[in-house]
Amino acid sequence: MARTVKGPDARRERWKGHREQRRAEFVEATIAAVAKKGPDVGMDDVAAEAGVSKPVLYRHFTDKSDLYLAVGQKATELLMDRMGPALAADGPIRDRIERIVDAYLSVIEDNPNLYRFVVKGSFVDRPVEKDVVQEDKDLIATTLARILGEYMRAFEMDSGGAEPWAHALVGMVQNAGDWWLDRQTMSRANLSSYLATIIWHAIDGLLRSAGVQADPAMPLTTPLRLVD
Repeated sequence: MARTVKGPDARRERWKGHREQRRAEFVEATIAAVAKKGPDVGMDDVAAEAGVSKPVLYRHFTDKSDLYLAVGQKATELLMDRMGPALAADGPIRDRIERIVDAYLSVIEDNPNLYRFVVKGSFVDRPVEKDVVQEDKDLIATTLARILGEYMRAFEMDSGGAEPWAHALVGMVQNAGDWWLDRQTMSRANLSSYLATIIWHAIDGLLRSAGVQADPAMPLTTPLRLVD
């Protein structure tokens, strides 16, 4: 039979749960303030959105940087909730590429101020121990490297370049996304297609250099043929 926690330990657990709940509420309030006011919000804006005074915020967060990191973690969850299914989905590589690119672009399109808030990092009041943006890029690149490596090995090619290729692709898509977010000169669907096309042709060039021709519209299990 489970033992019921009583006394000081029970109070500590209740306080811990309450504190975590309040921190989560204040993170959501910060995200709402950022959406309304833009990426250069201050603690006054966050406090007003949360309906509390600034001292209440500082009872739950060490400083602005602590709150920034908590918001960054939530932004990572939003990003991976959207990108996770695209990264995990099977299918023709050209389609997989476009789904992954579009998933990323959909996140920054739906949350432009939050994206800028995290990337700019101007909210922080001290150096932070974690680079939230770089961690997200590394996480996505690691998954892409695995996918690229699988394709290279399936084609009996050297997969040693999969990791640097993945990081290069992540950087390209992020930079293109930044440009698009500022300019909005084309639809998300068009940009996703353009980026997927250049990525596919880069991969196709690698395959052809190894004497392999693959149809981008066919599953990986489809037989390959040598380039004449």
